Amino acid sequence: MRTTTGWMSTEGTTALRRVPVERRDLRDDDIAVRVDYCGVCHSDLHRIAGLLGEGALVPGHEFTGTVTAVGAAVTAFSAGDRVAVGTIVDSCGACEMCRAGQENFCYEGPVTTYGGTDRIDGTRTQGGYSREYVLRDRFAYHLPDGLDPAAAAPLMCAGITVWEPLRAAGIGPGSRVAVAGLGGLGHLGVKLAAELGAQVTVLSRTPAKAGDAHKLGAADTLIATDDQQIQLARGRFDLILDTIPAPHDLSPLLRMAALDGTLALLGYPLEQPVRILDLVQGRKKLTSSGTGGRRLTAELLDFCADHAITADVEVLPSARVQEALSRLGRGDVRYRFVLDLSDLDQPTDS
Repeated sequence: MRTTTGWMSTEGTTALRRVPVERRDLRDDDIAVRVDYCGVCHSDLHRIAGLLGEGALVPGHEFTGTVTAVGAAVTAFSAGDRVAVGTIVDSCGACEMCRAGQENFCYEGPVTTYGGTDRIDGTRTQGGYSREYVLRDRFAYHLPDGLDPAAAAPLMCAGITVWEPLRAAGIGPGSRVAVAGLGGLGHLGVKLAAELGAQVTVLSRTPAKAGDAHKLGAADTLIATDDQQIQLARGRFDLILDTIPAPHDLSPLLRMAALDGTLALLGYPLEQPVRILDLVQGRKKLTSSGTGGRRLTAELLDFCADHAITADVEVLPSARVQEALSRLGRGDVRYRFVLDLSDLDQPTDS
């Protein structure tokens, strides 16, 4: 086994502890990655709180780093390569979804970066709030030149989560897209939709975000607490990216979808009540996106490199992870915290 250092939650709180973390010895198709930067995702908060029943875990599933070692059969990577890793680190590779490049929907269940079960030895995966990660080579991606590694880390979860529904809906010039929630996912949704040529509107509870929305590429801001504005927007959008990370009423959003329009639930993919009549009136579509497969993730990285798109981030040393998680829970970030894991090379204070 290999031993590294990481930040673990053991009691369902944001007070993570610095602990030794075991990584497997490299298999023939594995690479070892020195984790340099890891994004802090709202789903990390959900998982720490035990929303899916976890106990002790090392969070983190969107990170960039440097290859330090490769297995005997690895040909696509060499030591020193810059790489990016997302929310999935393995899948069966044989089912219909995997063959279509949608490993995120693997019928046997994808192996998630943390809180998953390794397909070979059955051990539990531990995430990227750590200094080293070992994974199957086909689930790592070369980080394109020109992309800042800290600002690119959130592309691997927040970015791909909004990219998949944008591509599935065929968004391009002339499309009308709304983004509900201007956080880690939402701000990338605005940037990507605008660069695809769509007219983008941000749905916000307050007009205070109008300036930021415009800077990110939005043409308009709609105040979601203003009943008159909501009524005027009825049937307006081809796609609504709902990135709100908490339970909320879906009916106003569905009413804003156009004929055959789509509401994509991305921020809180758990049980939420839906009025079927809201779908009937206009043949509305209700969908969601669980991260992304290898094909679209590679496409996203190329697109972002071509158009100089990264996340707006606040970088903190990893020792301040509790601060990052606490502030994220309050919505006090524009727009993604990223942890710098280099401080894990330093010894703990005695």
